[in-house]
Amino acid sequence: MSSVVSLGLDFGTESVRAILVDRTGQQRGVASCQYKHGQILQSLPGGSDPLPPRFALQCPGDWIESAAQATRQAMKAAHLSADSVVGIGVDFTSCTMLPTTIDGTPLCEVQQFRQTPLAWPKLWKHHGAIDQTERMNSIARQRNESFLGRYGGTIGLEWFFPKMLETIELAPDVAAAAEVWLEAGDWFVWRLVACEANDLTRSSCQAGYKAMWSASEGYPSQAYFQAVHSQLAEAVDNRLPGVMRAPGESAGGLCKSMADQFGLAVNTPVATAIIDAHSAVPGVGAAEPGTLVMVMGTSSCHMLNATEFADVPGVAGVVQGGILPELFGYETGQAAVGDAFAWLLRLLNLDSFDAVAESALQLPPGAEGVSCLDWMNGCRTPLMDGNVRGAFTGLGLEHGPEHLYLALMEASAFGLRWIVELLRQGGVPINRFVATGGLPHHNRAFVEVYADVLGETIEIHPSTQGPAVGAAVLGMLAAGSEVTGFANVKEAATAMANDAQQKSEFIAPRTERSDAYASLYQRYRSLADVVQTTQSDQ
Repeated sequence: MSSVVSLGLDFGTESVRAILVDRTGQQRGVASCQYKHGQILQSLPGGSDPLPPRFALQCPGDWIESAAQATRQAMKAAHLSADSVVGIGVDFTSCTMLPTTIDGTPLCEVQQFRQTPLAWPKLWKHHGAIDQTERMNSIARQRNESFLGRYGGTIGLEWFFPKMLETIELAPDVAAAAEVWLEAGDWFVWRLVACEANDLTRSSCQAGYKAMWSASEGYPSQAYFQAVHSQLAEAVDNRLPGVMRAPGESAGGLCKSMADQFGLAVNTPVATAIIDAHSAVPGVGAAEPGTLVMVMGTSSCHMLNATEFADVPGVAGVVQGGILPELFGYETGQAAVGDAFAWLLRLLNLDSFDAVAESALQLPPGAEGVSCLDWMNGCRTPLMDGNVRGAFTGLGLEHGPEHLYLALMEASAFGLRWIVELLRQGGVPINRFVATGGLPHHNRAFVEVYADVLGETIEIHPSTQGPAVGAAVLGMLAAGSEVTGFANVKEAATAMANDAQQKSEFIAPRTERSDAYASLYQRYRSLADVVQTTQSDQ
């Protein structure tokens, strides 16, 4: 049974990663493949008209082609036969969503809509629905909708229904043609199993965190949607077919055409999709409550499981069983982390931070007076406002790139400290911090700043593939206990995420710097208050 292998497919913003993990945690093969069209930010493929501001789209064909290529490469590297893989797990960026026909054809692949931007999948970071989000929030608050309590009182700009409403209002011909609206992760799983629309699997994780769905109440009421827009109410009632399932449940078996394209066996069980950041929780073996898993990449998502529900303002979502069974999964996040560093590189005209990193780390806490607010892509937690913008203050002629670099790292760490304070003040325990994703392994100094600002020890999990391993864990669950020997996700996560050949690294706070950050954190909070107030008045 030790040779039983599961495939995890981890869909990120720029690429997809395929990983093959056996039940002991050994990573047998890993490969990644960039999307041909990447993030579609400037103009549509084959077109020249500029996209509106804040648009971020993707090409659905890229997801299939890149995943198939990465899977074949991983299988070749692992020297595995097709029948060695007993299950397939999928994690995906969210909310990335799209409209399709009843047979699953994306509307952007229909000739008449190829050059209509809102017919294309909207990437998670698409921020075109500002007006729609504000109106949905206003009406929900006026009606005192019960679902608001699960989301810190705010519907997020990046979520499912604001993006639907944006299309209904700005591209009515696309909305009229849309027979199915769904998350990209659910669409990909649907493609793998090739079932009828009424039988497609919708992830309770994706729906719970991004579409205000709960097991007890379902989606928000028709009365609420009618108050927002009658066509939105109609679409919710008639254009969201499918069956809600939890991550790790089987969505069906791999169809022949996809089996041939991926080089896998027909009828291999495919797990229900999970949000990419949430997948990192089983991926690092954090199967117990009280562990904050910090998935640090293009943006950061901080996941926490608890035994009780707490109404915490600004939390992006609390879903029972949304991450692990029987626990309340809390999601918080920061909208620009890796993206903010990439922006600063472009601004400074640098290829990397290597040239300034050493001098930046020799600076005292506070970057010699330079402060930063890292809201370059809005603020997710605690403001849930994609419209606010960042700032650098305290700049003088004596400051250089190293000051900006350190100030940006500190701003990101201060944002996390704010999140931790909110959760703890709301009565949600946090007793362990685990960092995963690309940034912790590529930038140890960044984690050191985090530890100093938090005043807490941070564990860098040895795997650089936390979400991908988590997807493989869920693929193993979909295969069934009789095949794998795992009775539940806790058993599978504990065994598969803790490879004995790899050890975690623990980054402890440095007392002198940590003490200095206590007052500097208050400076950050004051700057946040000023910027938020100033921008809201404009």
